Amino acid sequence: QVQLVESGGGLVQPGGSLRLSCAASGSIFSINVMGWSRQAPGKQREFVATIASDGSTAYGDSVKGRFTISRDSAKNTVYLQMNSLKPEDTAVYYCHALKSGTVSWGQGTQVTVSS
Repeated sequence: QVQLVESGGGLVQPGGSLRLSCAASGSIFSINVMGWSRQAPGKQREFVATIASDGSTAYGDSVKGRFTISRDSAKNTVYLQMNSLKPEDTAVYYCHALKSGTVSWGQGTQVTVSS
């Protein structure tokens, strides 16, 4: 089983930046893909970004060009660098990991973009 702990959320002004972190522990060997999704109040969970074991990345249309996903394999940590933040980026951000067909989720971290 994979355990995921997110950190780095908070309140930021429009146009600002934040970096989220997701630390993985437990049965982390052979994790295929890690990534981020988000859920705003009253809305469905939305895909944000993923990074595969080969380093390939994918992004949701709403964040392309503004967000960057990366990883530090030595620290078993995935990052989400968020730039040019907009009020519509306000949501709870969840880290997830895919391993052998099973998805594990973190508890989420709140990001609020407001002046």
